[in-house]
Amino acid sequence: MVDSIRRLFMKGVAEPGQEDPGTSSPDIRLAACALLLELAHADDEFTDEERAHLEGAIRHQFGLDQDQAASLMELAEKQRQEAVDLWTFTNLVAEHYSFGQKMVLAEAMWGLVYCDGELASREDYLMRKISGLLRLEPGYLMEARKRVEEGCQDQDREQGRGPAGGPAGPVVGEE
Repeated sequence: MVDSIRRLFMKGVAEPGQEDPGTSSPDIRLAACALLLELAHADDEFTDEERAHLEGAIRHQFGLDQDQAASLMELAEKQRQEAVDLWTFTNLVAEHYSFGQKMVLAEAMWGLVYCDGELASREDYLMRKISGLLRLEPGYLMEARKRVEEGCQDQDREQGRGPAGGPAGPVVGEE
């Protein structure tokens, strides 16, 4: 079964340097998904919220349906477990993603980290490590983090929640 999934995602993969810069080859999708899974497991807990966020992010980013996203996650999890380090994944993404694609991935990673409501120290460490391996400057990483945090705050206000899920109060500096 894993071979059939692998064939699905490897079908039509161009040689490095020959792919259309506007598209994302299956190898790169697999690498990006494996990095997201590594972050999801960083706090030793892969929650239902994290799974839903991850699936939604890869479906949106790669234009996959639910079955394709599940297959990609299954294959990426297998690759993640077999990998001895993150370099294989980060190098592929760093070499083939544009700066904009890396920023979108960084936002997806921050969204995944924050979707359970807290930032574990291992998640923070791993975010910095992966971002460095992706050749993203710390300032850009903070920019992506800030956008995600602002989106979370906006969502909490819309749902009537404040910090830590409590009632929302006035936000300092809002007019």
